[in-house]
Amino acid sequence: MLKLVASRVWVATSATWSTTSTVVVAEDGAALVVDPALTPVELTSLAREIVERGWRVVAAFSTHPHWDHVLWTSALPEVPRWATAPAAAWTAANPELLAAQAEADLPGHRWEVIGGTTALPDDATELPWPGPRAVLIPASGHAVGHAGLWLPDDGVYLAGDMLSDTEVPLLDTGLPDPVGTYRRTLGELAGVISEATVVVPGHGTPADRDEARRRLAADQRYLDELHASTDPRLASDLMRVEHRQQLAELGPRAGW
Repeated sequence: MLKLVASRVWVATSATWSTTSTVVVAEDGAALVVDPALTPVELTSLAREIVERGWRVVAAFSTHPHWDHVLWTSALPEVPRWATAPAAAWTAANPELLAAQAEADLPGHRWEVIGGTTALPDDATELPWPGPRAVLIPASGHAVGHAGLWLPDDGVYLAGDMLSDTEVPLLDTGLPDPVGTYRRTLGELAGVISEATVVVPGHGTPADRDEARRRLAADQRYLDELHASTDPRLASDLMRVEHRQQLAELGPRAGW
């Protein structure tokens, strides 16, 4: 069920990994859907609720090319599903991998559509949709082409897979300097947070400015303490597994 977090911004949260779907609604009912998730039933329910509220989906945005952020459903219309050019290219090149990852993580579901994102021009700074301004905020360190959306007219930042209260920083370990890249991005996001009234993570609960600052500080501590972190988010079995895996992939780059 969608919940209002700002004047024109609604969020639904999946029971799986607290994955968020965001809908931005213009005055005339035109709707932008960001990272719709997660199971086929939840995707269909999201589409139905949008229709029942009298909105019409005119565009979508994928913050990054992990399988749980490039989903769609035939219950939603065929519209441009924007992503940054690197993210769209990676998605287009790896459909079988994305489908296999979805099946491995949540087996037994029928994933109707994975992939199919539309590349934005390399020089794009905003989404070309007819609703409130949606400014691209490149946010490297988690995945290829990862970007958040800043909605300046509403004071809302859609953070993708960063600034979560349930997940520690999950690093793109294929980068030459994963930790440094992520740390630099956090520094850049501090400025966005200072202007935001609401921050919506891809997993977890929406945060006000003070809570978003606390999360950013917690993420910085996690990176500083990486190999000996006592981050409370590691109480989750899933996060402990992810933490150990990325430490193994980082090897000496984790400070060992």
